[in-house]
Amino acid sequence: MKELSSAQVRQMYLDFFKGKGHDVMKSAPLVPHDDPTLLWINSGVATMKKYFDGSVVPKNHRITSSQKSIRTNDIENVGHTARHHTLFEMLGNFSVGDYFKKEAITWAWELLTSKEWFAMDPEKLYITVYPKDTDAKECWEAVGVLPGHIYEVEDNFWDIGEGPSGPDSEIFYDRGQEMNNLPEDDPESYPGGENERYLEIWNIVFSQFNHKPDGTYEPLPHKNIDTGMGLERVVSVFQHAKTNFETDLFMPIIDETAKLAQGDLHYGDDEQKDVSFKVIADHARAVTFAIGDGALPSNEGRGYVIRRLIRRAVMHGQKLGVEGAFLYKLVPVVGHIMESAYPEVLEEADYIAKVIRNEEDRFNETLKDGVGLLDDLIAETKKQGQKTLPGTGVFKLYDTYGFPFELTQEIAADQGLEVDKEGFDSEMQKQKERARAARSNAKSMGVQNGLLTDIKTESEYVGYSDLECQGTLKDVIVDNQLVDEVQSGQALMIFDKTPFYAEMGGQVADKGVIKTEDGSVCAEVMDVQHAPNGQNMHTVKLIKPMSKGQKYTLTVDVEFHNKVKKNHTATHLLDQALRNVLGYHTHQAGSLVEPNYLRFDFTKMGAMTQSEITKVENMVNKQIWANLPVETTVTDLESAKKMGAIALFTEKYGETVRVVKAGDFSMEFCGGNHVDNTNEIGLFKIISESGVGAGVRRIEAVTSKEAFEYLEHRNLLLQQAASQMKISQIKEVPHKVQALQDQIKDLENKVASLEAKFASEQAQDVFKDVKTINGKTLIAAAVKVSGMDQLRNLADQWKAKNLSDVLVLGTAVDGKANLIAAVSDAKVKEGLKAGDLIKAIAPLVAGGGGGRPNLAQAGGKNPEGLGQALKASEKWLAEQ
Repeated sequence: MKELSSAQVRQMYLDFFKGKGHDVMKSAPLVPHDDPTLLWINSGVATMKKYFDGSVVPKNHRITSSQKSIRTNDIENVGHTARHHTLFEMLGNFSVGDYFKKEAITWAWELLTSKEWFAMDPEKLYITVYPKDTDAKECWEAVGVLPGHIYEVEDNFWDIGEGPSGPDSEIFYDRGQEMNNLPEDDPESYPGGENERYLEIWNIVFSQFNHKPDGTYEPLPHKNIDTGMGLERVVSVFQHAKTNFETDLFMPIIDETAKLAQGDLHYGDDEQKDVSFKVIADHARAVTFAIGDGALPSNEGRGYVIRRLIRRAVMHGQKLGVEGAFLYKLVPVVGHIMESAYPEVLEEADYIAKVIRNEEDRFNETLKDGVGLLDDLIAETKKQGQKTLPGTGVFKLYDTYGFPFELTQEIAADQGLEVDKEGFDSEMQKQKERARAARSNAKSMGVQNGLLTDIKTESEYVGYSDLECQGTLKDVIVDNQLVDEVQSGQALMIFDKTPFYAEMGGQVADKGVIKTEDGSVCAEVMDVQHAPNGQNMHTVKLIKPMSKGQKYTLTVDVEFHNKVKKNHTATHLLDQALRNVLGYHTHQAGSLVEPNYLRFDFTKMGAMTQSEITKVENMVNKQIWANLPVETTVTDLESAKKMGAIALFTEKYGETVRVVKAGDFSMEFCGGNHVDNTNEIGLFKIISESGVGAGVRRIEAVTSKEAFEYLEHRNLLLQQAASQMKISQIKEVPHKVQALQDQIKDLENKVASLEAKFASEQAQDVFKDVKTINGKTLIAAAVKVSGMDQLRNLADQWKAKNLSDVLVLGTAVDGKANLIAAVSDAKVKEGLKAGDLIKAIAPLVAGGGGGRPNLAQAGGKNPEGLGQALKASEKWLAEQ
């Protein structure tokens, strides 16, 4: 067996299958595009769904890739096992209805054992097959697998429920008994057993059945091959590593982390420290790639995953003695490791590091609160005479503050306490069930539609130059059946030639009509989509009967089309303007081009400032008024890249591409329709900027007539405002508004001053009523003030004069209750906490709250309960 670097293994795999006629597909971004069933791209086949379910027919039915993937269903295991990762790469070769078992098995064996390629010793390789799959077993025997090295395993059947399924073969490498964690005669010490000797390196799925809703299986119209070889696993074999972490994919990160840690730390010296090294190395890779692909930390979805990974890595950094933010420093290390396949990581390293640094700094602030909560939880547990921290409290620390369970367990052990693991696991399961319920119930992979897949009719799109043409009706589909004629209702139609644009790249489909040779309208075109083999497939509403083989005149709605054209070119100008103003790390995250407006989604942390919005808007209008020519070039993919055209990372491009260039300002890959000159757009106006998800912002804008109408409406509103303020000229409106705001502020200050004076007068009476309960003094009263601010002012006066040990004040404002509790510093040291007091009495006003040990507050919906709450504070103090 050769000794290969990870980069060599990856490239050799791709080169081998390229030599077998496969197209090499670039790794797709980790953030899925148009797939609501996935949070992340989690396997190589996840990017092939549209080919396997028949919704798109690939140009080449043989594909190979090295796909970066993320799986986060067992984050807690990362660092504790030899091969659990959040980010991993899956090498794969795929056949979409082309070759099947014989070729897949023959090539797999050739790649693994040939001296020209991986040169593995056949004596080290073992195969598992599905017992009923005699074809696969015979193929393995035919290529030279040694007798006794093929095992029949009942579990070797890939099935996700309804949809494609089939038997599979797994390939194992024997690493020798010295690598095993079990005795050689242990029942699990065999290929496929739970052991460290026989390592699964490749799985080949023979997708040949459709699992029907009734539980039966029927042959698929087209049989497929789907394989997966984990890069990290196979590299550990080539580099004779005990685990995946002792390879060139992880060790540079681990070594750099050791340099950042305090003391003379080295990987391999301490088992517990090694766990932290592994966690940091794994999570550094995952967050670097996730952020580079457009995801950002947040409190939901994939953004929450990134936040959780960063926080987990930070906590393990602290266990190693790393001070302050450090994870961001590992981004260039990750970039250099992966540079041969993913040069974009180093190109965007500064941006990725900035995002991680911001999150680290934010967490270090949050951490202080978390540590305080853990201290409170430990103190409360001891106070109740318990020896086990409750699982609900521990899960809250984990879920809200990112405390890994094992860290809480370690800190609790230092205090002589255990942790309720069962209760924690129960809360974790509830969270997973909530997450599953929130996900789309769409199938992970659809069933092939043999009818549409088999339609190979040639169809030409002429809409770039002609919006009307003669076309012969080639295929008519009604209720998923091919028919020769249709009388009424709706039908799908394919013509040999069409001017109708099929929805793609955010641009909506054209509308229009179909006419007979005598000029009468026989159908309305409602929608146009791409058929699996790429033809423009029209959804039409029949007005008159239509027949296959007849010629018709296809006419696009020119006004609709031209308005869409203007907005599409405007999105290109907007895209470039955003990059210019916000930075080139800004990526398009989606778009919609309608006739009446455009929508553009892009990656950004936080909202744009008004200044940034104005700059972008002005920049776009400048290009419109500069009369820039909009030119389209049809060229090959490599030439387009050399031209510097911007490609969307969510799109896959063929060998021939269209490049749309607006002067020297913008140049993008695009198959849509555009104006000939930017001056046709007329005017561009942003009408909103908002957030639509984790790290994704959305701009909505209008152009041309709609932009003018939007500005006219705004002007009318200004005129109405001027009239109401009795101003003769609109330009005076801002000055008048400022004067009114100053006047309002002055009145508010006067009101606040009077309220403070009134509150102080009340305080003289309230502060006199001091009760002694259980050896502690208490002032508890309802006052008439404007709200929480005034309650806090009274609490400040109370503290300054040291009037009692405990203070509880309440007030009713606008049908709601406000409560505040304060405890003197001396009593806080004795264990009294204002937060505990407020939590005890807040339910009586139908509310909740919390705060620090010396000051806490609450709000509620039931002001009638204030008297009961104040009385309850006496009872609470009596029990302390």
